[in-house]
Amino acid sequence: MATNSVAEICVPKNKIVMSLMHVHFLDPYHSGNSPLHRLDPRVKVVLALAFILTASLTPFGAWAAYILLFAIVLSIEMLSELGIRYVLKRAFLATPFVLAALPLIFTVQGTPIAAFTLGAWTFSMTLEGVERVLSIAFKSWVSVQMAIVLAATTTFPELLNAMRALRLPKLLVAIFGLMWRYLFVLADEALRLLRARAARSGASREPGRARGGSVVWRARVTGGMAGNLLVRSFERGDRIYAAMAARGYDGEVRTFPLPPLGARQWLMIGAGLTICLVILLLAAVITR
Repeated sequence: MATNSVAEICVPKNKIVMSLMHVHFLDPYHSGNSPLHRLDPRVKVVLALAFILTASLTPFGAWAAYILLFAIVLSIEMLSELGIRYVLKRAFLATPFVLAALPLIFTVQGTPIAAFTLGAWTFSMTLEGVERVLSIAFKSWVSVQMAIVLAATTTFPELLNAMRALRLPKLLVAIFGLMWRYLFVLADEALRLLRARAARSGASREPGRARGGSVVWRARVTGGMAGNLLVRSFERGDRIYAAMAARGYDGEVRTFPLPPLGARQWLMIGAGLTICLVILLLAAVITR
């Protein structure tokens, strides 16, 4: 009983749960048996890139084409059996693109719809600027959804194999693979540091009293943890590279070759590329 009391005082329950949580939450892949899960990764990568490229090349204000893009991505989400809600909850990743496009409301020339003064500057909102920002927001939103579906239905090793099969630069693919592999290693290091800090920061039973020391103490501890994690990362990287070089690593990860694509896969690629081309032509006609 005394041991349990000491453990409760020294390490709060939420910290125990956090430290015991495995870092697999970083992996977006969700196992399943949907048609999209079973599809060849090369086909998925080609069609996803074609969709994102089509969305980015679609002219501003082509709302009919945008509706078609949205219908396609919704159909793919339902086909993947992930659920529309699952994808939409993670579509906030498009926010940085929207924030970067916000100044276009005031910088694009066109029909003014509102104006306001801030000190010595006068900002004028234009209809064309608003249309451009809304277009960029929508295109970023559907593109991010497609990327989420691709990552959730394809394991990362399969994505790497598809990149190699598509003749992406070998060094770039190797960097992607090592970055993904050791992202989890760094997350494990960070969890160990947090567990060590929780073990050294007793929690008081007095209500409203914060755990640990003052704000300055917390800042000093956080800075020390960040520096410690950086030093550990460099040291671990050196050790890993030395071990890989000792085993004959020459910058290329060798895997078994993928089987050739069948007629069905080629037909799917052709159909997908044709649909993307039709959407682009439709958007060009609408905005002419």
